[in-house]
Amino acid sequence: QVQLVESGGGLVQAGGSLRLSCAASGSIFSINPMGWYRQAPGKQRELVATISSGGSTNYADSVKGRFTISRDNAKNTVYLQMNSLKPEDTAVYYCYAALFPNDYWGQGTQVTVSS
Repeated sequence: QVQLVESGGGLVQAGGSLRLSCAASGSIFSINPMGWYRQAPGKQRELVATISSGGSTNYADSVKGRFTISRDNAKNTVYLQMNSLKPEDTAVYYCYAALFPNDYWGQGTQVTVSS
């Protein structure tokens, strides 16, 4: 069983930055992958970024070059550094963890980017 708690969302102007954190209960070393998804109003949940236990990363095309995902296994935490934010990045961001055979989700944190 894994519990995920996100933090770091908020309101920011376009061009600004935010850093999201996702703290996992227990050791995350075996969780593979971990990542972030987001869901905007009226849209489906979509992948933002994932990171494997070995540190390999994957990003949605829309965030490449602006967002960076990282994980600190010692702190059981995954981060999403978001730079050059755009209004279209506005969404609820969800932390995700895969620990076979189950998937786990956080409660979500709101990110709002004003123009």
